[in-house]
Amino acid sequence: MMIHESPGGTREQYEEVGRRLTDGRGLDSLEAWPTDGILSHVAGPTDGGWRVIDVWESEEAFQRFGGTIGPILQEVGLPGEPKLFPIDNFVK
Repeated sequence: MMIHESPGGTREQYEEVGRRLTDGRGLDSLEAWPTDGILSHVAGPTDGGWRVIDVWESEEAFQRFGGTIGPILQEVGLPGEPKLFPIDNFVK
């Protein structure tokens, strides 16, 4: 599981990341993502910013995706570093 906390991050920044990541399609469907291995994605506001929680099939799948999304996050100005946590159970 990956958790990305963005202090000061906004919905607008998140949506811009989604547009850039998916050639304008947005993040409404996992099929729109330009990567394999993502199983679940949720995002929403926090008291002071924006939070994203993803479930990936492996750490390697997330690391591959990091090379794609990292530069986009920097361009859009969403701060924060992802934190990875092991998962013992995932139910669809």
